[in-house]
Amino acid sequence: MNTHFDLIAIGGGSGGLAVAEKAAQYGRRVAVVEAHKMGGTCVNNGCVPKKVMWYAANLAHAVDDANDFGIPASRGATDWRKLVQGRQAYIGRINNYWDGYVVDSGITRIDGRARFVDSRTIEVDGQTYTADHIVVATGGRPIVPPVPGAELGITSDGFFELTAQPRKVAIIGAGYIGVELAGVLRALGSEVSVVALEARVLETFDDMIGDVLMDEMHKQGIELHMSFTVAGLARTDKGIALDASDGERLDGFDAVIWAVGRAPATRELALDKAGVEMRANGIVPTDEYQNTNVPGIYAIGDITGRTPLTPVAIAAGRRLAARLFNAQPRSHVDYDNIPSVVFAHPPVGTVGLTERQARERHDKVTVYKTDFTPMRHALSAHGVTTAMKLVCAGDEQRVVGIHLIGENVDEMLQGFAVAVKMGATKADFDNTIAIHPISAEELVTMKVPEPEPEVHHSIDSGVEWKEAI
Repeated sequence: MNTHFDLIAIGGGSGGLAVAEKAAQYGRRVAVVEAHKMGGTCVNNGCVPKKVMWYAANLAHAVDDANDFGIPASRGATDWRKLVQGRQAYIGRINNYWDGYVVDSGITRIDGRARFVDSRTIEVDGQTYTADHIVVATGGRPIVPPVPGAELGITSDGFFELTAQPRKVAIIGAGYIGVELAGVLRALGSEVSVVALEARVLETFDDMIGDVLMDEMHKQGIELHMSFTVAGLARTDKGIALDASDGERLDGFDAVIWAVGRAPATRELALDKAGVEMRANGIVPTDEYQNTNVPGIYAIGDITGRTPLTPVAIAAGRRLAARLFNAQPRSHVDYDNIPSVVFAHPPVGTVGLTERQARERHDKVTVYKTDFTPMRHALSAHGVTTAMKLVCAGDEQRVVGIHLIGENVDEMLQGFAVAVKMGATKADFDNTIAIHPISAEELVTMKVPEPEPEVHHSIDSGVEWKEAI
């Protein structure tokens, strides 16, 4: 067996498969190393199963509203087993597709865990393989904090292994994973509490997003325990309890889900044997071309500490292959203005700078905002707010940020992200004829800017400061 390749991708997730696929299309000899199922986190424990659950939750909400529109409907208990079986069958079909595609593309699959021997050699289950180019694309894994009783909780991976619906759930973390799982579980009938260290959900997003989402979560009956530092978990006669550092206790949960973030899956790779720099948190730093500090070794996807999204890893992999094997020496990902969606209830869409970031980077910032109840809820007793914000910079009012929350914003953002990427101005938006009646028309009909934040002057020091945005 010839064990030398033009390129080896370590990791059969989105990034690894993308770089391997393109390299093979360019006529190179390629291998992918994967210890589990092809497709990585996105297919098996992330985007795909999550979106199936999100659709199920949306259907549950629709049934709740149906009677208000004159459509007789009632809900019983969620058939969790049927939902999970259908979801896993769908994922299985995707796994089978990728297994066949890898073979049909002439890519060699190596099953197992890779460890570096040197800068051109890896070892998998006792067999060594060499390559001119090695791409590390091992993705991330859920973080479980080292607190007493942490093992009583499950991670997002564990959530997708649940064979029965939990009755009462605590979700620790209010980032995108936490709010997504909270919305799904609540819509499907579980009692849900979200516990977070931060004062606002989706703390790194534009403030408007977190404020509106918290209001909607309250309306859905989700309990929010913000500024709550989890000191430990404990088993009690009521179930699982969460203890806070200030002595507060929340008790009676039959499931606790850790959703406090993800860490790079890099520590088992023996990167030091190849001389590759790895930070204390497991991140492998790269330049804009995905080069590590060692020539011929590259890193893409979540392990780089950049935007941890499936399309970003795919784009990075494809551009890297084009640079290495298709005479495109400048091919690389532009990490600015990458759109993203949080599949919360309601969903969130965002691209570009938050209002706070824009005011830090630009001298002149103009903001346009609107919020409303969309026609979808004209007759519904369960109205859901939609809110939108355009962040514009400079005298020309170039649109540098779009922030959306509300039903269907996940589908409307993509086209507007193109506009932001192309440098569109508010005038370009204004000159676009609206489609009526849809929620997205608000993005091209907002006319009145928000008032400027009030500026205060200190009499004692003469220091000028602005109110928090």
